[in-house]
Amino acid sequence: MPLFGVLALQGDFREHLASLTELGEVAVPVRTVEDLGRIDALVIPGGESSVIDRLSRIYGLAEPIRRRIADGMPAYGSCAGMIMLADRLENPAVASNGAVQETFGGIDMTVRRNAFGRQVDSFENRLDFNGVNLEAVFIRAPEAVQVGPDVEVISTVPGADPSSQGRIVAVRQGNLLATSFHPEVSGSAAIHEFFIKITRGDA
Repeated sequence: MPLFGVLALQGDFREHLASLTELGEVAVPVRTVEDLGRIDALVIPGGESSVIDRLSRIYGLAEPIRRRIADGMPAYGSCAGMIMLADRLENPAVASNGAVQETFGGIDMTVRRNAFGRQVDSFENRLDFNGVNLEAVFIRAPEAVQVGPDVEVISTVPGADPSSQGRIVAVRQGNLLATSFHPEVSGSAAIHEFFIKITRGDA
């Protein structure tokens, strides 16, 4: 039985732990390199991506997470987690000392932070996720503005141009899954169930 970890440095990690536990999985918070070494799959929660980046480097987790992802560890990122799994950021945060935001990477995509506006612009939208119609909650959400050939686009929401494919809000590349919305907030189990299948090699 795989052991799931949820990166617990900042953000809504408690909700992801609860979602996995409710589905009968064993899930633990990850705050140290030792914690990371115990797990088989990692969830990177929503929150503030620049803070997750900074704290992961302070606690010595950034490079170990990058290595585990590169070595094939399944990982799922929601909202800020989607940003952290992107290989490229269109608009990375820049600290007062000039340091540019970094990511863990793994998914061949370019992500735009806060693509749908500020906190007051948060919204809900029904969308299709692998054949499941669900209510998606977007809070200061990012979007994938460009994806590589090996990235599967799972879900989109309508864009300003009706003739376009829409704005990309859920993607998969191999063992890596990312959504710009928060399934742990909406109560939908479809995304966590799909990530469990990915981790078990069933999807």
